[in-house]
Amino acid sequence: MTAWFLSLISLICLIAVHAYWRKKYILLLTKNTEFKGHEKHSRLVKDLGMTDIFDNMPEGILVTNSKRKIDFANPAFCKMFGLSENPSGKTVMEAIRIHQANELIDQLETKSTVTNEEFMLPNLDQRFLQSNGVAIRGKNGKNRGAILVFHDITRIKMLENHRQEFVANVSHELRTPLSIIKGYVETLIDAETNAESNTHKFLKKIENHSDRLTFLIEDILTLSQLESGGIALEQNHVNIYELTESIFDSLKGMAEKKGIHLKNQVAREFVMMADNRRMFQALNNLIENGIKYGGKCVCVSSEINEEKIVICVQDDGPGIPVESCERIFERFYRVDKARSREIGGTGLGLSIVKHVTQLHNGTARVESSPGNGACFYLTFPNVKIENNRV
Repeated sequence: MTAWFLSLISLICLIAVHAYWRKKYILLLTKNTEFKGHEKHSRLVKDLGMTDIFDNMPEGILVTNSKRKIDFANPAFCKMFGLSENPSGKTVMEAIRIHQANELIDQLETKSTVTNEEFMLPNLDQRFLQSNGVAIRGKNGKNRGAILVFHDITRIKMLENHRQEFVANVSHELRTPLSIIKGYVETLIDAETNAESNTHKFLKKIENHSDRLTFLIEDILTLSQLESGGIALEQNHVNIYELTESIFDSLKGMAEKKGIHLKNQVAREFVMMADNRRMFQALNNLIENGIKYGGKCVCVSSEINEEKIVICVQDDGPGIPVESCERIFERFYRVDKARSREIGGTGLGLSIVKHVTQLHNGTARVESSPGNGACFYLTFPNVKIENNRV
């Protein structure tokens, strides 16, 4: 979060400087015609008064000109990429031989900005960088170069990896004692013939909370694997209608107990390329949430066009406040904490949905407001396969 915030602040400052000095930039370009090539551009950077600002920034700053050559690189950039001399006048590939950095320059030929691009330096110490960039445009919109900001996020990545390893190890270690507890509890429940006795009730409480802990551990492990990229997709042709029917069948008892109707409006021949197990997991979490927090009906529908596939899980429950819609996919986030504790659940279901969707190069979002139910949309790129139609 710190790296992202610092990079964002740096990028905003650069955009502000760019906007303020653009007119002066164009004026200097026309006045300094006696300078040619690299010499003119170096003089221009100094005239704009950017050198002192960039030299004192902890982030690596790179400024390129219209010929895609380096016009300016601050000391932090040279240190970050291990450069012993100023790279001005060289192309990015000549100076640092990093393809990802060169690709950022390519993107800024057509885009105004590039944000939060991450890549690893190809060396033995495994350093990670995050980059943001802004294109420099002339008055006529012509490309005049680019400004790139590089931030070293190696420490943040290392801490994140340690956190994921810790969570995974602790979760694995908790599995064994939980399994033993559940085994003994089940044996004691079977031995207690009086279902109305306090002993039987206490044992059932232990069993229920043991199950709850088991589900939490499984979700934590799944989420840890998804975040670390430790899960590889096994993509096949998945019939979404049949997948939805199988989920409805597994949740039928839960829905009937709450008097909720499950409606499958997915086209029977709707097939997409996906990992069947992971898609089952994502849709199951959404449908189960719809049953827990919904009203009288949970409906699954689909839409497809030339570019994208959209799967919608809709309920007619109490809805979600607008301010919570932006945070609903965060880990352990609860809209109504008191109600969530009463209903149960791990608080990780929607976060798993988001990561499974992203693993398929898709996006997850929700549209809702209080009193109007909720619509969860999973959007995927339309990978062309035969018989894929709505």
